[in-house]
Amino acid sequence: MAILPTIERPADIRSLTYRQLATLAQEIREELLKTISKLGGHLASSLGAVELCLALHYVFEAPKDQLVWDMGYQAFAHKLLTGRRDRFNTLKQLGGLSGFNNKDESPYDLFTTGHGGTVLSTALGLATARDHLKGARHVVAIIGDASLGEGMALEALNHIGHLKHNLLVILNDNRMSIAKPVGGLSRYLNRIITNPTYNQIRFDIEQLAGRFPHGPQLIRLGRKVEESLKGLLVPGLVFEELGFRYVGPINGHNLPDLITTFKNVKRLKGPILLHVSTLKGKGYRFAEEDPERFHKIEPFDIATGALKAQGSRLKGKTKQPAACSLQPAASFTEAFSEELVRLGEAHQRLVAVTAAMPEGTGVSEFAKRYPTRCIDVGMAEQHALGVAAGLARGGARPIVAIYSTFLQRAFDQIMHEICLQELPVVLAIDRAGLVGEDGPTHHGVFDIAYLRILPNLIILSPKDPTELSAMLRWAVEQEKPVAIRYSRGGVIGGAATDRTAKPIAAGTSELLRSGSDVALVALGSMVYPALKAAEGLSQEGIEATVINARFVKPLDEAMVRRAAQLGALVTLEEAQVAGGFGSGVSEVLDALGCSAITHLRIGLPDAFVEHGKRDELLKRCQLDPEHLVTRIASWYRRLRASADPLGVLSESPTSNA
Repeated sequence: MAILPTIERPADIRSLTYRQLATLAQEIREELLKTISKLGGHLASSLGAVELCLALHYVFEAPKDQLVWDMGYQAFAHKLLTGRRDRFNTLKQLGGLSGFNNKDESPYDLFTTGHGGTVLSTALGLATARDHLKGARHVVAIIGDASLGEGMALEALNHIGHLKHNLLVILNDNRMSIAKPVGGLSRYLNRIITNPTYNQIRFDIEQLAGRFPHGPQLIRLGRKVEESLKGLLVPGLVFEELGFRYVGPINGHNLPDLITTFKNVKRLKGPILLHVSTLKGKGYRFAEEDPERFHKIEPFDIATGALKAQGSRLKGKTKQPAACSLQPAASFTEAFSEELVRLGEAHQRLVAVTAAMPEGTGVSEFAKRYPTRCIDVGMAEQHALGVAAGLARGGARPIVAIYSTFLQRAFDQIMHEICLQELPVVLAIDRAGLVGEDGPTHHGVFDIAYLRILPNLIILSPKDPTELSAMLRWAVEQEKPVAIRYSRGGVIGGAATDRTAKPIAAGTSELLRSGSDVALVALGSMVYPALKAAEGLSQEGIEATVINARFVKPLDEAMVRRAAQLGALVTLEEAQVAGGFGSGVSEVLDALGCSAITHLRIGLPDAFVEHGKRDELLKRCQLDPEHLVTRIASWYRRLRASADPLGVLSESPTSNA
């Protein structure tokens, strides 16, 4: 009889034997494979953390005890053990379970998470609140080895060791982040993995000595001796010096050892760092062999490991860029990758910088061609921008490729290190707009609002992959900071795109269609939907001019003036309406003395948009061509029937988004 269907809450596993727990671990892995092979999603990390999840819930009494996971894609077993098994087949689907921890989904999830390196700070806050309120619960933070190198995590480590609250930090070390780990800290952890003997001996001796009449005195004496030898013997020296009691490393797949260790450290006082070694992709051969590819995977065949959409065995290889491709790249990331390689051939000073995402951002092929000119800083976006500033000041031409949602973490560095210094750094901002199933923590919808307020920064957004390539070529020739934002995947709806892009010139737009009634000024991913909407409006008797804005900053003021002459202007963007591209156009209208012109701003709502497929979310937010026709036609008819007394209308759907 299967065990997993009988588990409704964590308490249900505490009556199981070790043999039954091992069976349950296997059933959980089978459930993970069955679900993610159909739906796609993060797989390898959760496969590697199954026993860790089981042992934590076996020893600690959540939700009374507070288990806090960093990000959460290593915690799918946690979802299955905490009453969400029946809905697990809705993972990352519209209206279904989140792909990360979600505070609105379960009382066992204390925070909604999605950005690495935050858990130590929030866990310290929980422990501080507990002690302030005289509580008795345990607080446990689970963090991966890659997240440990993030700036916020290092700041928290320093503070935890200073405050000395009772707090257990589980370092889940699978020697991987998304790609291979970066930096001295990861090398240090790997050295610890190879020398676990000391900690095991120390732990065993202390357990034995504690049983003797003068055991505590012996332990104190031993620690004094230890201090004189610590530099030579203690593999966890860095953590001990920060104020932690270091334990480990232990095998993260040995359930009896995990449970015994958790029971022992549960009784200890002060900050404890337990180092657990796990294998990313554990239990599934293809994921073990290629954990980077299976970190996040599209639907695949379990028997072969092949993507269902491609029908070919995964080899961990990226698409080879064609130097003289006859066809435009299918996606923005592919176009960026191909153009980056071409630019690398032409510009010896060009250096690519990424933050633990070489594959996702399209930098990996450049890294293969020019390994000495590619810098992966690890999960440290702030540091990436600082390094880029130094590169630019030193005479190199850095291109920094980071997802929009993660670039938010480096706002101060964009301002202080890049824009204030007016350094020629190119920000290649991938996944700008709605990203789909990863949901609100990953949607890149705020970048326009926080970037356009910065002096000295040029901001562009391409309508298609071909135009992205042209913008990238233009950007590396500028002597100022340039940001190029582009969406996930390709053009919305797979519309036919230009094979060649018109030359890029600072602050100039592109007229795509002429009409006499209303001007549609679209940015980036919304250009082709605007063209499609113009066709629908024409059938409604409304002729629309369509303009590809290209630039957020500097805006094409001459274009705005001409568009305003129609008396009805609509801006469209796949970004937050508040403070976004449309707001910039309104500011220009005001500066030109055209503030009386009726302006409809269409974009994303002042709300966090849920997870779901990108096309579903675009429809939910009414940014697909069909909804655009309805919204613009209705607004235009109301405008013609009676003038808008305020001069500016702003529309963004507020329901179900």
